[in-house]
Amino acid sequence: MSITLVNPKDLPAIDLYRQVAVATGSRTVYIAGQVSWDADGNTVGAGDLAAQIAQSYRNVGIALAEVGATFADVVKLTVYVVDWTPDKMGAFVDGLARAAESLGMTPLAPGTLIGVAALSDPDHLVEVEAVAVLD
Repeated sequence: MSITLVNPKDLPAIDLYRQVAVATGSRTVYIAGQVSWDADGNTVGAGDLAAQIAQSYRNVGIALAEVGATFADVVKLTVYVVDWTPDKMGAFVDGLARAAESLGMTPLAPGTLIGVAALSDPDHLVEVEAVAVLD
């Protein structure tokens, strides 16, 4: 399987992700939105956006591993953040850094951040879903 991540020269280069992913493979994996639950269904990092982002990404990593994939196979991430405002970007980047450190990787697949009014549980501040391509 091959994934090429690209920042086209006529689009802004974003440090957190690449603008385009080109993937070749025969299996597509769709990971349901992951929130900051631990294995027992307890919320990790109540009230702490960075901690919840880190745990949500860890949960995506667990789901990927279950099907023999890693973040290197991810072609698209979508992140939903409750009551998003630009001043939350520092906590968002901090959470990504924590996830990258604990997972030993940097998720650079194209991504979309969407501000939402609420998620299914009022304690959850973030939900992350992913699409991966495997051979």
